[in-house]
Amino acid sequence: MSAVPSAGQGAPADAPVLASRNGGVLTLTLNRPAQFNALSSELMSALQIELERAAADPAVRVVVIAAAGKAFCAGHDLREMRAQPSLDYYQKLFAQCSRMMMTIQRMPQPVIARVHGIATAAGCQLVAMCDLAVAAEGARFAVSGVNLGLFCSTPSVALSRNLGRKQAFEMLVTGEFIDAWAAKDKGLVNAVVPPDHLDAEITRIASSICAKPAVAIAAGKGLFYRQLEMGIEAAYQLAGQTMACNMMDEAALEGVQAFIEKRAPDWKPG
Repeated sequence: MSAVPSAGQGAPADAPVLASRNGGVLTLTLNRPAQFNALSSELMSALQIELERAAADPAVRVVVIAAAGKAFCAGHDLREMRAQPSLDYYQKLFAQCSRMMMTIQRMPQPVIARVHGIATAAGCQLVAMCDLAVAAEGARFAVSGVNLGLFCSTPSVALSRNLGRKQAFEMLVTGEFIDAWAAKDKGLVNAVVPPDHLDAEITRIASSICAKPAVAIAAGKGLFYRQLEMGIEAAYQLAGQTMACNMMDEAALEGVQAFIEKRAPDWKPG
């Protein structure tokens, strides 16, 4: 696959988020390396725009969130936050961040975090909110707000839905770092690879997803997160309805027929 411009690729080199596309894979790169890609209001606004644009683009099959420089993301921009100490400002800031995080979960495409260096506080939250995550050996994770007297309340929502409760709570109340292998053991990331294998592993996962019908992936992702918040009976009811509708789709009918006929499915692009 050759790289093609995405809708947001015309941004200047110093833009807070850079976008590039390779076939059906869109990479959004956090681009504040001198600030360890801290989530300023400007960066979150730029990422929100790119995520919404991707969600509406059927040519995008997978989104990768990567980062420039030595770190993935050091959380919120504390200098920016300290410069505007008002309840109204903080409420709007955290609402903006929560909206961005929920956009990742609600968009039809799987989102993969490409993690290197540190991912702390809201940066760790961002990893947890992505559908999949691959970490380089040497990556480190923490929700360290408590060390500053600020409990990482919004990151706790994502962590408690990815890790075991006691494991998530330990990270939140100690603020201590865990390494990439511990993050994998706890369920925060899917894989840990040498730094020079990071892109290859992302490509492997993305290629596998792109080889499947988009309609099945989108329906499956939507169902996956909705049923998690339900009781088991309601979850099975919703899953059954989703699967029945999926089965009526042309892609599923072709896939099942191909299995019966012992041949590869002939899926239409997209």
